Amino acid sequence: MPKSKRNRAVTLSKAKKKGREHKESIVNTMRQAAESYNSAYVFSFENMRNLKFKEFREQLKSSSRFFLGSNKVMQIALGRSVSDEVRPGIHKVSKLLHGNAGLLFTNLSKEEVERLFNAYEEYDFARTGSTVTEQVELKEGPLEQFTHEMEPFLRKQGMPVRLNKGVVELVSDFSVCEEGKPLSPEAARILRLLGIKMATFRLHLICRWSPEDFELYIDRPDESDVEST
Repeated sequence: MPKSKRNRAVTLSKAKKKGREHKESIVNTMRQAAESYNSAYVFSFENMRNLKFKEFREQLKSSSRFFLGSNKVMQIALGRSVSDEVRPGIHKVSKLLHGNAGLLFTNLSKEEVERLFNAYEEYDFARTGSTVTEQVELKEGPLEQFTHEMEPFLRKQGMPVRLNKGVVELVSDFSVCEEGKPLSPEAARILRLLGIKMATFRLHLICRWSPEDFELYIDRPDESDVEST
């Protein structure tokens, strides 16, 4: 007997894809920002941490506006050539929007922006797949920082451990990770337990645009190499 259509489960939580209207809204918002602020900067980032970046953005919200997202949409918003740029010379900014890049519009002085970006640095736990920056090894013996309840979990991470009178101990030396190699999921968990932070969230200025001038901080490929994401 065929199943009744009445009994079919219907998912009500499906989110609609962001379409043309959403992109046009972003483009319009960016063009308004380009008109409203005194200068624009392209910046790159490494080891992005959304919460940390949100805190940094909040510090500057009274004087600045950040944009992260599709590089192609940002390029379209600013204009990719002299013929379609929204302000004179700003198409040079579009050429540098690729890879891990973001855009900042601001009324802050050049000196203040440079000071804030150069001083910004946040340490965090490294994620799986990131490159190990230092070798971490544990010596044979008791691991008193761990409670006895953690012994099964540590064993699952590949650590040669046992309980000795209620104390977790390594039965042999153990290399958690090796410098220059990708971090494994198990090693990432162990480093977190040990409190070792290997990832540094940094922001690097690439260029600065204002109606008066354009300045390049870091060399990047020209327009022909801009990715079409």
